[in-house]
Amino acid sequence: MTLDDPIGAAVDWVRGGGLLAYPTETVWGLGADACSVAAVDRLRGWKGQRESAPISILIADPDALEPLGFEFNELAQRLAGAFWPGPLTLVMNCRGRFAPGVPRHDGAVGVRCSSHPLSVALARRLADEGVGPITSTSLNRSGATPAATREQVQEVCGSGPDSPRLLAVEGAEAGGEGESTVIDTTGPELVVLRWGALAKPNLAAVLESLEEDE
Repeated sequence: MTLDDPIGAAVDWVRGGGLLAYPTETVWGLGADACSVAAVDRLRGWKGQRESAPISILIADPDALEPLGFEFNELAQRLAGAFWPGPLTLVMNCRGRFAPGVPRHDGAVGVRCSSHPLSVALARRLADEGVGPITSTSLNRSGATPAATREQVQEVCGSGPDSPRLLAVEGAEAGGEGESTVIDTTGPELVVLRWGALAKPNLAAVLESLEEDE
């Protein structure tokens, strides 16, 4: 990847089916074209991930949801308004088409809107060039701790033909927080699927206001 336009080089790499390591405000993410069967298979093979586990995607901002076929309901909108961009993954119903293994069994897809400027720039450039969106899963082998530093990324990625390439921005680092909190917004009630960097105290006021409105 060239240093004069690292985002453009990353887009070309993803367009060709490659895996990309990119920083978020939490841990490092592993990106593959979420609409490409071959790319998603390559990602699962590298991670050693079971086929039944869904994979979240990365967007630049909420405006990307409608073109991708997401049902951005009121619950999701209020959470996004309070915590996006940030370490929150929202699982939403979706009519759009992604590679098998990205959506959940019922078609719902997790969506991440990172506050890291490189993640935002990458997601926006991919959308502008009609590529992706890319996956937003943590960079690690299945069962291992997600890579939190650039040094850890370089150690885990290796140099094989299917190995992830690092987004070639000198000195780029992830924010170092824990993984994102994941909330399912597809049903009549919100369900927290995973607590992460966005902790319970941060969510308490918003969740209570949503319950009061029901």
